[in-house]
Amino acid sequence: MRLEQAWEQLWGPLRARLWRLLITQYAPDEGYAAYRDRAVTQEEPRARITVAVPSAAESRRLFGVDIAKRGIQPVWLRIENRSPGSLRLQTVTLDPKYFTPLEAAGVNHFSIAKRLSAFGAMSWLFYPLLLLVPMKLLTAWWANGRMDKVFHRHGFRLRPIASGETVEGFVFTTVDLGTKVVHVRLTPLEPLRQSIGRLLHPGSGDNAPPVDLVFTMPVPGIAADYLDRDFAAIRPPASVEPCTPDGLVPRLEAMPAATTNARGTKTGDPANLVVVGTFDTLLGAFAARWDESETISLATCWKTVKAFLLGSSYRYSPVSALHLFGRVQDIALQRTRHSINERIHLRLWLTPLSFEGQPVWVGQVSRDIGVRFTTKAWNLTTHRIDPDVDESRDYVIEDLVAAGRVKAAGYVGGVGPCTPDAPRRNLTGDPFFTDGKRAVILLAASRSS
Repeated sequence: MRLEQAWEQLWGPLRARLWRLLITQYAPDEGYAAYRDRAVTQEEPRARITVAVPSAAESRRLFGVDIAKRGIQPVWLRIENRSPGSLRLQTVTLDPKYFTPLEAAGVNHFSIAKRLSAFGAMSWLFYPLLLLVPMKLLTAWWANGRMDKVFHRHGFRLRPIASGETVEGFVFTTVDLGTKVVHVRLTPLEPLRQSIGRLLHPGSGDNAPPVDLVFTMPVPGIAADYLDRDFAAIRPPASVEPCTPDGLVPRLEAMPAATTNARGTKTGDPANLVVVGTFDTLLGAFAARWDESETISLATCWKTVKAFLLGSSYRYSPVSALHLFGRVQDIALQRTRHSINERIHLRLWLTPLSFEGQPVWVGQVSRDIGVRFTTKAWNLTTHRIDPDVDESRDYVIEDLVAAGRVKAAGYVGGVGPCTPDAPRRNLTGDPFFTDGKRAVILLAASRSS
């Protein structure tokens, strides 16, 4: 008996591997729905909308292939039309780069030829081997046909949603990790005759406005740096200092003017930004256009090294630690270009201040424009910042205004002015110049026009 068990333990995994070599296996779990436990629902008089975003592992289980590896992220929607007329989902508002269900399936099709093409000019040497695996080719063809049906069956049908009708399905979007902003817009439909009549006779009736709801959805998959922050301990209720409109400016100007090293003995980049808003409002305002930063670990360091060596982008790269109030940043966000060496860094620290019941955050923002050698970092390299730090500060205001997330904005005194001819330097020796002010942004809880 023991011999049979030992044989099975040895032969079982080998048999499974041999079987996978001979055939193409495709086993989606179409009934899987645990991701809906994180679903969020919003409603208004004309519609009720529920949104859920599966993680990469959940998507792989549901659709049977690693679609996240192909840059695809399914967003599940359930829409109930409560209006008297038909509504239509504007998919380009949700993601202008969305994939149709069959397009998403096609990207994930099993293809031996596609794998062989990775060998370039040498691939023709392997094509005779295809004659030895007819079952592999046949089952791949069958699996791809089934995959098309699975993706099409679960895709959200882009058609008018009739009054009183409830529809659900997946829209296949590009990948976002950490937090994903899902902007759902439903456009009321009307007969063509009515639309033309309003065009020919202005003032005969206004077109019904669209249903616009924005969801800020958590997506498992990265260890965002703020996840280990206990904001209740950083800012206990007894320490909160409410500020009046007249008292806010002097309190902000009294905040630390610049970041420091861990010991607080040297100053660095200017603390040139103030943001007023709850943590959820802050994430919702930035998440659609900025990426979160992962914590520093062996895995994230390896990703960073690969991106550096290959000159590629790493959207969630860890951000180096700067200090304010005796601690490292509470939240780090970034906007990257095609290279990891070119990005905008934004760091925020929670303060004891409160304005109109909203917490106040002090921040530092700068733009990386390259890499240089330094003896002040353990890896002998550091990002070189754009010395015009006011540009990146003002960029944040412009970006949030464009996103419709600013109630009010202005400037208060900060680190004090310095010129290009007599710049200050940060902790790694990079020069910077500034008008000395810090921007103050009062966030809107939801998008405004």
